[in-house]
Amino acid sequence: MKKYLLFGFFIFGTSSLFAQGFDHKHDLWDALLKQHVKNGLVSYKGFQKDAQNLDLYLQSLSKVTESEYQKFSETERLAFLINAYNAFTVKLILDHYPISSITDIGSPISKLNLARGTPWKTDFFVLLGKKRHLDWIEHEKLRKDFSEPRIHFAIVCASIGCPNLMSEAYRAKTLEKQLQAGKIGFLKNPKKNSYNKEKNILYLSSIFKWFESDFTKKGSLVSFVQDGFDVPIAENVKIEYNDYSWVLNELK
Repeated sequence: MKKYLLFGFFIFGTSSLFAQGFDHKHDLWDALLKQHVKNGLVSYKGFQKDAQNLDLYLQSLSKVTESEYQKFSETERLAFLINAYNAFTVKLILDHYPISSITDIGSPISKLNLARGTPWKTDFFVLLGKKRHLDWIEHEKLRKDFSEPRIHFAIVCASIGCPNLMSEAYRAKTLEKQLQAGKIGFLKNPKKNSYNKEKNILYLSSIFKWFESDFTKKGSLVSFVQDGFDVPIAENVKIEYNDYSWVLNELK
């Protein structure tokens, strides 16, 4: 009980800051993540109990106008969009909870929803003055406006196959460190990426297949992933892509 009272006082203090301008430390989202995310998995039941506080943070994002956004620094914009993607994804899951996969959102046929991108193309929130969907953040803003492939290890689509959701908010001052940690952490997860030196086969997440052009703008795919492996990867390595799990990244 005391824990939630303290959290309530924190929210009250944070909400008063919103009147003074957008909180680039994302303290409210940071507190929610610290409380409801463990080892990259999400307690959606916990977020349900904190729905009011989540909505308060989402409202703070939605209040930012295009003109205000343009005054942000590049790192502030990047942190803003990454946090927005992750927070609105949690909101999308809660709006349909309980579900076993984000691909269940739409028609009763998950594979059909996945093929059409239904969960990611549904306008359900306001950002920068207009009704938006998750694909807009990813493809029209993050991938289009920034030359930063590591965003693919920061935005999380509520699935086991995704990178882990960090238990802290992305912030402009620590963004470089956070993005690199996300990249290395994802590459070092043997369930998603591994290298068999004897067979000279590199097993990579399907993310590297889907967005290969983002990872190869400054070199080969092998050179991009190399810093996530302890042994040198041969340039002539055979690359195979692992199946992607769309099971909900829920903390049981």
